[in-house]
Amino acid sequence: MRKAIGLFPGRTRPGAWGRAAAAAGVVLLAAGCSGGGADKETGAAAPSSGSSAPAGPGAGAEAEDGGPDAAAVTKEISAAATAAGFTEEPSADDIPVPLKPCMVSWQADDKKVTDSRKSYDATVAALAKGGWKEKQKVDQTGSVITTLDKAGWTLKAGHHGQSGFLMVSFIATDNGPECEKLFKEDLEKSKTQQ
Repeated sequence: MRKAIGLFPGRTRPGAWGRAAAAAGVVLLAAGCSGGGADKETGAAAPSSGSSAPAGPGAGAEAEDGGPDAAAVTKEISAAATAAGFTEEPSADDIPVPLKPCMVSWQADDKKVTDSRKSYDATVAALAKGGWKEKQKVDQTGSVITTLDKAGWTLKAGHHGQSGFLMVSFIATDNGPECEKLFKEDLEKSKTQQ
């Protein structure tokens, strides 16, 4: 699994970015840091909920390598999750601008879901029907993490619910070399700011 899922280990951002970072940490722990074709050196940062707009031209279509861009991935996740009964948790925070084209996060509002596990399973099934290939599933007491891949993207779908704690998130990262470089740069920047 990529190191940058725990990006910004020494600093905490308030609001949704911090909650998403915590969620990503839970994903890493539950998944055992293995996984889904992701680069073991660079990884995916833990983005904020609602962050979907990529920077640059061509937003919402395909990236230069022919795969989907961040807006297209967000649209797929959002459509599957909302059709399954989830509502996105609103957020005032955002992903750092340089990383926007490389990651997407969609976090469910835990207060607005009837049966979170049923909705989670339906979301993952809908994504699979849309071409996302399941690579790994870790189902431990209280947590399930499903890793899916599609066209150069890796998606970690996580459902964590035990002891009154519920967090459902869908965090996708672009595995291309350009994004790998951006993740490395951001990780190094974070280390120097500690």
